[in-house]
Amino acid sequence: MLESTSYTPEEVAQKLKISKYTVYELIKRGDLAAYRVGRKVRVEDKDIEAYIQKSKGSSMTTDVFTYPVLEHPSESVRSPDISISDMVVICGQDIILDILTRHLLKQYPNIKFLRSCIGSIDGLLALYRGEANIVTVHLWDSDADDYNLPYIRRLMPGHQTIVMNLVYRQEGFYVSRGNPKDITSWKDLTRPDVRFTNRERGSGARVLLDEKLRFESIPHHLINGYYDEEMSHMAVASKVARGEADVGLGIEKAAMQVSGLDFIPLQTERYDLVIRQEDLNKPHFQALLAIIRSEAYRKEVKGLGGYDVSRMGEMME
Repeated sequence: MLESTSYTPEEVAQKLKISKYTVYELIKRGDLAAYRVGRKVRVEDKDIEAYIQKSKGSSMTTDVFTYPVLEHPSESVRSPDISISDMVVICGQDIILDILTRHLLKQYPNIKFLRSCIGSIDGLLALYRGEANIVTVHLWDSDADDYNLPYIRRLMPGHQTIVMNLVYRQEGFYVSRGNPKDITSWKDLTRPDVRFTNRERGSGARVLLDEKLRFESIPHHLINGYYDEEMSHMAVASKVARGEADVGLGIEKAAMQVSGLDFIPLQTERYDLVIRQEDLNKPHFQALLAIIRSEAYRKEVKGLGGYDVSRMGEMME
């Protein structure tokens, strides 16, 4: 059987006549299947064709703009041809942000709402630099045994912020159906027969892992696959489901969307939204808060399953 041809993200961009940054964004969101060879990302021709066919059949017509995924964390979030004053940049990966953006578009169809699927720490840094307007975070601090506020204080020095809860989620291990290797604890990741797949630095899942390893005095180098990084919960779940890893870390919702997986809950995490206090009185930010506190949004998110909405809309202090 002939092997399928594979392409680099740059080659995919040329074939689809889009920027390479958009290709990385499609991969990160799970819209375009990809795999890694070492540190290189590759996309097979059959997956490019599948993406094209899916796009042709898509009924999505809303003007939700996708923000470029960065190849290197040191790169600026700002795109050179778009002014931050002409748009609202929303950072985060969860599908509930797609729903939130759709509600915002209904009220403000002339505003460009851009979604940037970067991790929690990169999102806070973008907010600090004025390159994002709304960010979501799920960062556990082992010293305080608290979520988000310690990081917001450290990464937003001198800036007043509004922190509002969206949902609580379960973070845990993705394992093959039946958990054949009986993986239940952080120490199990050090077993020589266990292959782990990690998230990128700065993501909430990666921070949780590193904090737990530090708390339990587990050296990184003992984990087979610690440096094998994927860029989303879905990518991690898919890799475990394909048998290319024995275990990964992510949220329960992704496990519910990928067949052949079991989910081992480890920790309840708080998923919060952060904006600058100076933006609070702007009309579209007031609309944002009203949507989050609305019964319609709460019911839509709750209906997805995998989310605790009991404190949705509450201010976190």
